[in-house]
Amino acid sequence: MVVDDETPLADLVKGYLHQEGYEVLTTADGLTALDLARTSRPDVIVLDLMLPGLDGIEVCQRLRQFSDAYVLMLTARAEEVDKIVGLTVGADDYMTKPFSPRELVARVKALLRRSRGSVRAEERDEPAQVLGNLVIDRSRFEVTNRGEPVALTPRELQLLSVLAGSPGRVYTRPELLERVWGSQAYDEHIVEVYMRNLRRKLEDDPSHPRYLETVRGVGYRISRKPSL
Repeated sequence: MVVDDETPLADLVKGYLHQEGYEVLTTADGLTALDLARTSRPDVIVLDLMLPGLDGIEVCQRLRQFSDAYVLMLTARAEEVDKIVGLTVGADDYMTKPFSPRELVARVKALLRRSRGSVRAEERDEPAQVLGNLVIDRSRFEVTNRGEPVALTPRELQLLSVLAGSPGRVYTRPELLERVWGSQAYDEHIVEVYMRNLRRKLEDDPSHPRYLETVRGVGYRISRKPSL
């Protein structure tokens, strides 16, 4: 689904995606986008930041209450703070206008290669991991904390799954970039943004984490035996 009030741009993106065999819905405002997302359940949403009515930030926040679609956010503003805010509310990728439609298509393909609905055969019967009050069920893509479900974006879940796959092991930022974001060109700062998001959602006190630990000068790990 492409959400942009610049009709020529939305049509251009739609055309490039159609050429690659994708079915594409378009809309020009946030409220309609939310309704379409509920009924059509898109795999990827290309979402403009500046929309009439609800802006892209508000749309993304509301989407995350019911949808696990990947969100690629577009904006005409290049300031780093806009990027950080977009990622913090649940966007999975970010592009600044003007952009190459071919690059956008490549980004969409990269997101879909890591589709949340695609479970590897060896993970289908994998038992859930229990780390203190945290239960990570990678086969069902579910996380609970003290029995309550935790709403994670697909990318947040991928990052948590990598860390939880080897409790106690320290992963460097470049390792996490490669494992979670693949070959896409991202700054290592994006790892820090996503770690902050995960701590905010999983930790009782994000400033003193029990699960997601920082190893200064090296990277991150998930605690093998978190304190209760």
